[in-house]
Amino acid sequence: MAKETEIKKQKSRQALYGAIGLAWELGYTITVPLVIFAILGRFLDKKYDASPIFLLSGILLSIVVSGLLVFRKTKKILDDASKQ
Repeated sequence: MAKETEIKKQKSRQALYGAIGLAWELGYTITVPLVIFAILGRFLDKKYDASPIFLLSGILLSIVVSGLLVFRKTKKILDDASKQ
């Protein structure tokens, strides 16, 4: 009985760590493109004196890129889950 409880606790811990890892990865997936494209947009705005056109374009582009990356990650997770 104690061994079954320990196995359940271990599986619960693994699920928690997996969820935290996934949240961390998705956070980076959203944040990195946003920062890169926003900085690039700000740089181009200063270079071409076109504020805030390039900044807003960079943010919109980062939303699209992040959405695609999250979609691919979600699809991969669902495909892996359906194989089990």
